[in-house]
Amino acid sequence: MFLQQLVNGLTLGSAYAVIAIGYTLVFGVLNIVNMAHGGIFMVGAYIGLLLVTEAGFGIFPALIGAMVGGAVLGYALEIFALRPLRRRKVTHLAPLISTIGVSTFLESVALMVWGPQTRSFPTSFGNELMDFGAFKISGIQIISLGTAVVLMVLLTILLNKTKIGKAVRATSESAETASLLGINTGRIITFTVMMASALGAAAGVLIGLSFNAIEPTMGTAMGLKGLAVLIMGGLGNVEGAMAGGFILGIAEVFSVAYGSSSYRDAVAFGIIILILFIRPEGLFSKAGKGGRP
Repeated sequence: MFLQQLVNGLTLGSAYAVIAIGYTLVFGVLNIVNMAHGGIFMVGAYIGLLLVTEAGFGIFPALIGAMVGGAVLGYALEIFALRPLRRRKVTHLAPLISTIGVSTFLESVALMVWGPQTRSFPTSFGNELMDFGAFKISGIQIISLGTAVVLMVLLTILLNKTKIGKAVRATSESAETASLLGINTGRIITFTVMMASALGAAAGVLIGLSFNAIEPTMGTAMGLKGLAVLIMGGLGNVEGAMAGGFILGIAEVFSVAYGSSSYRDAVAFGIIILILFIRPEGLFSKAGKGGRP
């Protein structure tokens, strides 16, 4: 029983981690909370579903297609909702309101295009269980967990080993200093928002697979949980977001297994309140580094 719930928690937590990384990247570079991330997450889920059911794609091509769609939405978000405000040097509250507006717009469009009803991936899509004795795991869980881990590893390599990753980290530390060093901070910010949005869209597909339920309002709840992980892991800390996602996923699953399903959503925000009392800067914040990527 314990191992089974641990596997379920790790699978769910991996998807939460991917959602939270998108929040973390944007916060680390722009120092704002991107509330449109939940809307992009939801649209990514629908893109993946349509590519599987309508276009006949496999899950991995559909996942890549969703990430491309998410990146395009991220580009539009940066060009039309964030860049004009950044050029006018407004307070951080203005971009927050702007991204809330984008999220509401995306949800309204999804309601008009796909309707309010819940949709799901084909029932035969990776639902077979593999018995390992102490626990069972489905093909969907393996796909979700494996994909999330691969995305996190690739992102870590990108940020730590590549030239553009180092530029992202430099911009997150100080955009002005990075600009003086010859880094095109405008392009780096656009790249970061697109990459974060692509990860959010991928998480939408993974959550859609795991829960086998996609609806226009799904981005709101999952977006808030991603925000919870962002705070839990330490603002702007990518590694903290990864660890926080797994912690939240495991906590949720165990609260349902050994408690009641009605406590599931309360767990995320109960953990936030507890952490804010004990360690306001987050569990994995790096002192002196501002928790940046």
